[in-house]
Amino acid sequence: MPTEPKKSKARILTGKVVSTKMKDTIVVEVNRFVQHPKYRKYINHTTRLKAHDAGNTKVEGEKVSIVECAPISKQKHFKVI
Repeated sequence: MPTEPKKSKARILTGKVVSTKMKDTIVVEVNRFVQHPKYRKYINHTTRLKAHDAGNTKVEGEKVSIVECAPISKQKHFKVI
């Protein structure tokens, strides 16, 4: 019986780079369009996540995809794909 490689359950998110001022770190703004549980109105939720970007290759305003990974620091849990 052939064994298939395990599929990663890590979240992949897409967002816009809003800050590149830290060394090897970028801040990515991820927007979600969710429905309020009680009132059923749709709301935009914005989350700012820190992601590891080795060598600071990304620039502000660029769209990037980030993937969940093991914690790199206290607040960094994502890497740039």
